[in-house]
Amino acid sequence: MDPSKTPEVKYTQLFINNEFVNSTKGKTFPTINPATCEVIAQVQEGDADDIDKAVLAANAAFDRDSQWRQMDASARGELLYKMAELLERDIDYMASLETYNNGKPIQSAYDDLGASVATLKYYAGAADKLCGQVLPADGNKFAYTVYEPVGVCGAITPWNYPILMAVVKIAPCLATGNTLVLKPAEQTPLTALALAALSKEAGFPAGVLNVVPGFGPTAGQPLVQHQLVRKITFTGSTEIGKLIQREASHTVKRVSLELGGKSPLIIYPDCDLAKAAQVAHDMIMINQGQCCIAASRVFVHSSVYDEFVARSVKLAKDRKIGNPLDASVNHGPQIDQEQFNKILDLIKSGKEQGATLETGGKSFGDKGYFIEPTVFSNVTDDMRIAKEEIFGPVQQILKFTDTDEVIKRANATTYGLGAGVFTNDLETAMKVSSRLEAGQVYVNNYFSASIQIPFGGFKQSGIGREFGLDGLKQYYEVKSIIVDLPFKV
Repeated sequence: MDPSKTPEVKYTQLFINNEFVNSTKGKTFPTINPATCEVIAQVQEGDADDIDKAVLAANAAFDRDSQWRQMDASARGELLYKMAELLERDIDYMASLETYNNGKPIQSAYDDLGASVATLKYYAGAADKLCGQVLPADGNKFAYTVYEPVGVCGAITPWNYPILMAVVKIAPCLATGNTLVLKPAEQTPLTALALAALSKEAGFPAGVLNVVPGFGPTAGQPLVQHQLVRKITFTGSTEIGKLIQREASHTVKRVSLELGGKSPLIIYPDCDLAKAAQVAHDMIMINQGQCCIAASRVFVHSSVYDEFVARSVKLAKDRKIGNPLDASVNHGPQIDQEQFNKILDLIKSGKEQGATLETGGKSFGDKGYFIEPTVFSNVTDDMRIAKEEIFGPVQQILKFTDTDEVIKRANATTYGLGAGVFTNDLETAMKVSSRLEAGQVYVNNYFSASIQIPFGGFKQSGIGREFGLDGLKQYYEVKSIIVDLPFKV
């Protein structure tokens, strides 16, 4: 299909036990095109009853005598690889659907689809390579460990990277032999449902993957509270992550959380300033700023501050805003009215608190949730825009002079997801990167992500890791088996 054309919406029902079904109460909710504010489709709205049905299906699929539990690990990997091939086959449709429902530029959607395919293939290859250890235990014993799946898992995914975040949950969860109930963000359910259809086509047994669109209080909360769900994985805001952790404590569920950020990027005068400015720009405007690891606090050395600001302003002014299905557009709308209003309020606070608005700062066009790429200079650490996660296309440029001082300022946040430093001095790079409190630290790049590299945060940016082999650890239990030997070894 032509990815620039409006895609057909094929799936709007719940996906439970390998079937698309209506919600128990028959309720629906609209999903919106954020570029036009028009309703795309009415989607079936799941609630506690539907979550219960999905969990029971997942629990039956996890039964020790089920087809899924009896399947060889290599066969699980083959199913994941088949799903990756189907996603590649349908990449044009899925990219268009992602852009239509989320508003991200079509090239960004293609990038997300490429990463999703790579993730499925990576964990497909890992499925039969998880092995325990033989342990040199004290005494006359033979001791070893085995890895076993946790059980029924619940996943709650965000609206900023709908299909990629769904895959990041699905692939390691199923590779390790668990079953899954996925609740996608209510703003962006369409690609998760299309992905569910591909899982059935790939040959996954009924109940292994279930997708229940709905809202947090009426679908997400029952999923977290359900007695048969043994693990919750969530990507989203720190505020909601705290609520999930609290609710999960009542049944002592495993919880992995990938939450918010206010990530620092430190620019030294000896670096390639043109590259640094481009990367800093790209990494705050990425996905219209709707990215947890966005480089949202740029600390620039005073000796190159003015030049850096000038470069940043030009880059912001050169961005093309418009229909995200147009391949020439690189700046789409925000996700919804709530996010749109929040960003404009924070921009207003930046002006009121004394930051210099260099460019942007307003809505764009007469329809859709578009906000101009915005650059603030003369930002200080006490301003709201320097402390709160804006989650929008708003660059804040702060000034520094001393390394010890900037490290302290960079770490003065409750978040700790990402951080970066641009410098050609190896000693400075090693000193700064070793002292920054973040799950990923980038040197002379930023958010140079790869499926092989663990991703997650320090402090209130989360618990656990995704991607890489560390991503599998969230989905298996370690069982120790100790056998008394009747003879000396």
